[in-house]
Amino acid sequence: MEFSISTLLNNFADDKLLAPKALEKKLDCQASDGIRQLQITLEALEKVGILTKERGKYKRLPEEGVVEGKLRCSSKGFCFAIQDQDDTEDIYIRESQLNTAWNGDRVLVKVTKEGRRRRSPEGEVRLILERSNPSVIARVKKTEAGEYRAVPLDDRLLFELALHQETDGPDLEAAIDQLVHVEIVRYPLGQLSPLGRVTQVLGSDAQSAADTELVFCKYDLPRSFPEDVLAEAEALPKKLRKADQKKRVNLLKVPTFTICDRTPNPTQLDHAFSVEKLKGSKWRVGVHVTDLVYYLDPDSSIERQASQRGAAMFLGDTALPLFPETCIERIGALTAGKDHLTFSILVTLDNEGEVLEFEIQPSVIHVDQHLAYEQVQEILDGDHKDKSLADAMQLFQTVSEALKKQRYDRGGFDLLLSTVPPQIMGDEGDLGAVILASPTQAHSIIADLLVLANHLVLSHLQALAIPGVYQIQAPPDAQDLQDLLKLADNIQLSLGLQQEDTVQPQDFQTFSQTFQTSERSAILFELLQSTLKPVQYSAVSGPHFGLALVNNYGHFTSPLNRYGDLLNQRILHAVFTEGRDRRTSRAKEKVNLRHSDCHGQISWNVLPPETQRHLDALITDAIPQLNEQADLARQACQDLTGLQKTKQMQTHTGEVLQGIITGIQSYGFFVRIETLMVEGLVHVSSLKDDWYEYRSRQQTLVGRKNRCQYRLGDRVDVEVKSVDYYRQQIDLIVVGGGSEAPEDEVTEAPIKVNGEDESDLPDETEEE
Repeated sequence: MEFSISTLLNNFADDKLLAPKALEKKLDCQASDGIRQLQITLEALEKVGILTKERGKYKRLPEEGVVEGKLRCSSKGFCFAIQDQDDTEDIYIRESQLNTAWNGDRVLVKVTKEGRRRRSPEGEVRLILERSNPSVIARVKKTEAGEYRAVPLDDRLLFELALHQETDGPDLEAAIDQLVHVEIVRYPLGQLSPLGRVTQVLGSDAQSAADTELVFCKYDLPRSFPEDVLAEAEALPKKLRKADQKKRVNLLKVPTFTICDRTPNPTQLDHAFSVEKLKGSKWRVGVHVTDLVYYLDPDSSIERQASQRGAAMFLGDTALPLFPETCIERIGALTAGKDHLTFSILVTLDNEGEVLEFEIQPSVIHVDQHLAYEQVQEILDGDHKDKSLADAMQLFQTVSEALKKQRYDRGGFDLLLSTVPPQIMGDEGDLGAVILASPTQAHSIIADLLVLANHLVLSHLQALAIPGVYQIQAPPDAQDLQDLLKLADNIQLSLGLQQEDTVQPQDFQTFSQTFQTSERSAILFELLQSTLKPVQYSAVSGPHFGLALVNNYGHFTSPLNRYGDLLNQRILHAVFTEGRDRRTSRAKEKVNLRHSDCHGQISWNVLPPETQRHLDALITDAIPQLNEQADLARQACQDLTGLQKTKQMQTHTGEVLQGIITGIQSYGFFVRIETLMVEGLVHVSSLKDDWYEYRSRQQTLVGRKNRCQYRLGDRVDVEVKSVDYYRQQIDLIVVGGGSEAPEDEVTEAPIKVNGEDESDLPDETEEE
């Protein structure tokens, strides 16, 4: 079954009846097997009371006390259904009420007991909407009865899988006690236990497998494209035809450059740049984005696969592209020395960086040259003999500085990170903020130009009152910044929020400027970055914290890497081909739908009603998948980074290293090793020299007798005691450092002593 129950039920809204034929089309059930699976699913949902059938059509039945959420379990069997909305309670579900649901599954939960005081409401799983574990990493064992079982390495997965020896599969006898990748063949069904199939033997333990291999298996990431996708890619045109260039603005004579890495991943070449000095103090900047929608049918296998992947993923040196290599080479990458079809965002700015006007045109360009970031920096430093090229780069720099000033004036900020994530897209990327890749200016120049282009395109869609795929980013929670502010205060950096309970971009701008002067800037910037909330896709325009924009931001400039960009291309293409430039066909006065001068001049629906409804539905359906895939990519990348850092720390086991305390809890404190930027835990039970009290208000652990304290920002010397590679846990022991607590400091109540309530401990005379 290629669709999930969650995807199926998402099509039922507003109490409307839907015919099976309409659902077949929406869910792309073309083959007889898919149609049969849909019919079985509809009948099952009707039987359990989720759907009802009227005159051969189905509709969703409303249910009181039923909520949808994602299951989060602990190794002890405690599970919660986490609802999508921020202001909702988590539902506690006992292991006996899971009804075969697993950690990570999306479920419908029937609330059976209301929450009170500090207790969460309780519930039971009513229906599993979507399974999140198509495969698991597990260890093979053999029971006394001679049966093979797979025990998941993730102890939050509260089950074992039955294994059967397959003729073309690995030898299970030889795989006993080995770590394996297991594909789920059957989920629990009635009295039948889950069944798995071993696809790969990884080794004796997690560490013996390659870190990227573990991440691929853990998240079940696609390693190749289906045959129908590859066949469609092979059928794409190999070269640009004259017929393709009709009804496009000819920009072939405008000097145009691609700017990215010295040896670029082909997917980086989906945008190019041009700049021209106009009369007076004006510039015309061109951002040219490869036009994919001209070649791709929205119902093609290539586009369906791209919509499922959501975005390209970059795991170390391994790339998981959005499109097959043939597709990228033939219609996507803007390679130097060739003509290409593009969407061109042509922007006229004054010397203050103010946008005077802009237009978005289907165009044909010629890419004259590819420049690496390092080459751009060399040219800016005066190390180049080509005057025309040097002039162009100087103009880019002048425009970028004006744009950066504009961004700073509205509260924007930069992150100076010691470990820079892949900047394939060129703009603010997944973090939602511009990253300074010191010491070159080239990265930030390109980022500012692309951010401007993205913002203008989405502003244009908003002005035309047509749908778009937006990017929004909520501000960090003020509470999440308290540890960082306390740490900064302890190292004599006086920082605070302009408004006590609200975080504004201007606060981050101040923090960023202050941190750049600190000898601990690397750690401070990493902690600052960790407080940023994930960027979310949305069908509604909203604020973007990292770019200090109030509204109208989304992505357009990297369609080879993000499906959301491709959707915005498809929407703009609909404007070009179907948009109405006047109120009625008889009206003499018309507007230019491709130019910013039409803003505020339109009082009619630009798109035909059917097209508008189709695009609205397309975006509504795409947003959840885009956000889910973006979250998956974040988790996979973080997991890979964690594995790599943990493996690095294993070589330092037994060594004494210096670090800074970055977090304090009742059970211990976290130390970040300065030279390696890796964090480990000093558990309070390892502090043998005294009984330590946890003081939450001051965020300190204080010794009762020796007055030794451990507080945020303190330097400590720690020994690396042990490292758990797969769980990415690093245990440390303090061997020196900390600070002395003031004699007159008042003890808080209640306090924790070595991780326990003081009331639970014997008094001091009994201890002695």
